[in-house]
Amino acid sequence: MHELADELGSVAIALDQIGQDCVSTLPGRDRLGRGPFHEPFTGVAIQMLTSGTTGAPKRIPLSRQTLEKSLEDAMVYEKDRSPDDRPKLRPGVTIQQMPFVHISGIFGIAGNALAGRQTCLLERFTVEGWHDAVKRHRPRVASAVPTALRMILDANIPKEDLSSLIALRSGTAPLPPELADEVMARYGIPVLGNYGATEFAGGVAGWSYRDFKEHWTAKRGSVGRMHDSIEARVVDQESFEELPVGETGLLELRGGQIEDGKTWVRTTDLARLDADRFLYILGRADNAIIRGGFKIMPGDVADVLEGHPAIREAAVVAIRDRRLGQVPVAAYILEKGAVLPADDELAAWVKARMTPYSVPVAFKAVEELPRTPSLKVSAVAVQELFAELAD
Repeated sequence: MHELADELGSVAIALDQIGQDCVSTLPGRDRLGRGPFHEPFTGVAIQMLTSGTTGAPKRIPLSRQTLEKSLEDAMVYEKDRSPDDRPKLRPGVTIQQMPFVHISGIFGIAGNALAGRQTCLLERFTVEGWHDAVKRHRPRVASAVPTALRMILDANIPKEDLSSLIALRSGTAPLPPELADEVMARYGIPVLGNYGATEFAGGVAGWSYRDFKEHWTAKRGSVGRMHDSIEARVVDQESFEELPVGETGLLELRGGQIEDGKTWVRTTDLARLDADRFLYILGRADNAIIRGGFKIMPGDVADVLEGHPAIREAAVVAIRDRRLGQVPVAAYILEKGAVLPADDELAAWVKARMTPYSVPVAFKAVEELPRTPSLKVSAVAVQELFAELAD
């Protein structure tokens, strides 16, 4: 390990037996070196890859202060934990299957280390591996992104095998409320979604177990309540003036883990914030498809398609069009045992529920939607499915 640390210019950390001084650095490797890539970045704890759902992943520099604040804020979701607590070991095992090249993986493993719990590392998510880990370790809380939740439901895992769970956490992608309801109906387990971004070093809003029990019926579809340390407001898309509570516009955030903590940061997310600080994410303004001057929100079209009885999941993206600039296309996964619907049937289904210009120009059934390592649908890869149609 010493030789590898020298080669990479990294700090080498030794973990010894449990005790007060169980963590130490190896002699001569207690400072960052240049390594084969670049000089150390002053003030940067980690350069984190974005998920790459709409293009090539980018590296986001995150400071130690940003990471620490994000991890502290997450303690609100766990009973009897406070940033002022002395480190201690706790019972239980957390199952970790998210990739460490993305913030969800780093946040999961760092948060679990701070909590003093053992970690069961899965190389990647599979229903079989996750199911086996839950049966062996009997955790009270486990995580699964929306796609994984659907796979768990499709596998029809016996309810008794998940009886240790009091909640499931879900992030990285929008959580359809219908999916959360289905998990609750099948297993009696609340699914606690959240909202965050790589730039924020994790979540800035989310559902706690208590909030779910008290507010899910009234706040269904929300991504959860804003963290106490985060201010949020919604502004008009053109004037950027702040809008009244309950209106839809661009989300702006300010707080401890966001840049300098003092400046309002504008996201590209369309959002609504209610009087109780529950946040509703309604799509991304920069994902809008402009078809001959008409704006189409691809998430809205995908939601309509997923309402068709034959469709389990849909993804809608833009492709180039010489005359109109952009046009929407849709890839989808069939429900198990469903008959493949004709394209004309799907077009009529969308047209009956949306404006005519929202109807995709092409549909494609696929066994699986292409995804990033964090299991988000890759818009770029979906576009490649229709490459022959791009004009």
